[in-house]
Amino acid sequence: MEEIFIKPLKKYGSLWIYKNEILSDITHLTPGSLLRVYESRSNKIIGTGYINPKSTISIRLLSFKKENIDAEFFHQKFQQAIKYREEFLGLKHSYRMIYSESDGLPGLIVDKYNNCLVIQILTAGMETFKDLIIELLDKITNPEIIVLKNDSSSRLKEGLVTEKKIVKGELSELPVIYEDDVKFLVNPVHGQKTGFFLDQRENRLFLKQFITAGEGLDLFCYIGSWSIHLAKKGASVTGIDSSEHAINSARDNAKINNLNEKCKFIKADVFNYLKWEIKKNKRYDFMVVDPPAFVKSKNQKDDAIEGYLTLNSLALKLLKKDGILTTSSCSQHISDFEFSEIIKEALSRNKRTGKVLYKGIQSKDHPILLTMPETAYLKCLIVKLFD
Repeated sequence: MEEIFIKPLKKYGSLWIYKNEILSDITHLTPGSLLRVYESRSNKIIGTGYINPKSTISIRLLSFKKENIDAEFFHQKFQQAIKYREEFLGLKHSYRMIYSESDGLPGLIVDKYNNCLVIQILTAGMETFKDLIIELLDKITNPEIIVLKNDSSSRLKEGLVTEKKIVKGELSELPVIYEDDVKFLVNPVHGQKTGFFLDQRENRLFLKQFITAGEGLDLFCYIGSWSIHLAKKGASVTGIDSSEHAINSARDNAKINNLNEKCKFIKADVFNYLKWEIKKNKRYDFMVVDPPAFVKSKNQKDDAIEGYLTLNSLALKLLKKDGILTTSSCSQHISDFEFSEIIKEALSRNKRTGKVLYKGIQSKDHPILLTMPETAYLKCLIVKLFD
């Protein structure tokens, strides 16, 4: 196994080693190959990982020691991750089984939707173990269906092709999952990400304690997860999304929960829809603002901040004086403090104020590695307005 030397670490605990931290020549190494990493000054072992010389994050560590990366290694990692979700968190049927760096497996995402596993492999290093990963997960969990959802654009940066395919079973019917007393159809092949946003689970369940009536909007509604929870509690909700596929899925989910009368879904650009409603002088009791990530890199950050600010400012114009705003950001480059400041500024622009009822993060099956702030990405604020 190749040995690589790096500059003295400024901080311990990150699984990422950047190209400018590496002292050894790595140009001849094959993307995905395993190596040992040492600190140059002390010759101390930093860990075992894999490399991609083409990537800015050139090395991703799988272990902080000299360790064999083999079937036994992956088997133990998988068992540990499942035990945390099932025994500690009490999750059984649907959850994020593997969350990349936070489970010591950078480049690997696995979601469980009842009897269906969805696997995402994001890096060249993890791609070399693809067959082993599928084999072990099949053996450990014995799902009826395994979907390989390798359509992320990050694969292209790693020199990998994108693909979507079913590697076990048949998807004759979409998996049905339950979240509290609500059920959802999940499309693991054609849906966004792996088919469902499990990371907002705890935030959705918290919000439904506050909203049991009234009329509201669910912006960027995707397949209707926020809408249907709130409709089940008695509210009337209109979901807005620009994707026709998402809107059709949301309608299907409203139908299987017998909530067609309480939910309606409209295909439209969210920003344009908000402006139309403002012109009509419409007012709502609550608003859910859950957009996709506005920023993919640090150099887009200023534009993203302005996007969040504009979006939330428009939403606030439509809320009644005692309305509730639930707003989120899944952009890891926007910090918790920065997101709070964005909402404060949006309130200020509308000459309004509000109190925070709840401050949420990603669900506990998406654990945060404290030494890697990059693993903490989701921010959720529930704010009750008062004038």
